[in-house]
Amino acid sequence: MAVTAKPTDIAALSFEEALAELEQIVRGLEAGKVKLDEAVQAYERGAQLKRHCEAKLAEAKAKIERIVISADGTPTAAPLDPA
Repeated sequence: MAVTAKPTDIAALSFEEALAELEQIVRGLEAGKVKLDEAVQAYERGAQLKRHCEAKLAEAKAKIERIVISADGTPTAAPLDPA
């Protein structure tokens, strides 16, 4: 199975789409049936997809909030502090 870079703009991919493509690239590289120049291109695309996934995760983490009830009973949103 040859691993080829897709023309799709990575920025337009959802987290799930980028992760699925990254997994496909990894499987192709692990199979060892890719020519060297294709492997280098696949690795570069994989690195871009990894960065995109990390950015999407950071974005999602920043959006997660917890509801806090103030002393007067008013609910407000505050950043989630998992610690």
